[in-house]
Amino acid sequence: MSEVDPTIRLTSREFARYETRHVRWEVEDRVGIVTLDRPERKNPLTFESYAELRDLFRGLVYASDVDAVILRGNGDDFCSGGDVHEIIGPLVRGETTELLAFTRMTGDLVRAIRDCPQPVLAAVDGVCVGAGAILAMASDLRFGTDAAKVAFLFVRVGLAGCDMGACSILPRIIGQGRAAELLFSGRTMTAEEGERWGFFNRLCPRDSLFEEARDLVTKLVRGPTFAHGMTKKQLDHEWNMTPAQAIEAEAQAQAICMQTRDFERAYHAFVAKQKPTFEGN
Repeated sequence: MSEVDPTIRLTSREFARYETRHVRWEVEDRVGIVTLDRPERKNPLTFESYAELRDLFRGLVYASDVDAVILRGNGDDFCSGGDVHEIIGPLVRGETTELLAFTRMTGDLVRAIRDCPQPVLAAVDGVCVGAGAILAMASDLRFGTDAAKVAFLFVRVGLAGCDMGACSILPRIIGQGRAAELLFSGRTMTAEEGERWGFFNRLCPRDSLFEEARDLVTKLVRGPTFAHGMTKKQLDHEWNMTPAQAIEAEAQAQAICMQTRDFERAYHAFVAKQKPTFEGN
């Protein structure tokens, strides 16, 4: 991706590459749809698709026509993690500097998902393991199906559970003890466990998963999208704040939101006993 002036707001066509090998990108009615597109292999990741996803989510900072994102897999599975032949095989033969470059790049993908201002909803069906489980974990919201099988299985290939921010983010979603069990054992978290523990916001029938995900993000798109971006930023930044620091940060954030036209629109709509129409400014 070429360098862009950070003061410029671009459309998705100007910042994203539409022709990629394993990742499909579409925009419909201000909703970005990211599809992992290797269904014959349960949508594994490659060196190239890691980079494609990283650059795409980084570019969303500048996308003026995208207000929410759905991340999904093509077919009956979400993502089977790193491709055994295209990633794991070469990594076994890699030198330390090459391995560190790779692990930093995969971590950058998680940071790009967390740093983009749009809410990201992962629609998870079937296999969701390894790096695929990390992609779902890094998203802001997660819908699953009864067939969803989530596993952070790094330990099964002789690696630590501390991959791509898992030891930081997963405990904040499902709790320290539950996260520790999954990361130490590599076992599969069932869909029912995932919903009960808070990993999944909702379980949906398989044939309506995308529609329910689309319905929710459409509601977000019709809401005060500037304020949604502020909420996402504060949810992320306040992990490292004391309560007093968080209260002050939120005071400043809310004061900024009170200067938006959407806040004014909501007030006038309330006075007129009408539903506000937000425009994201």
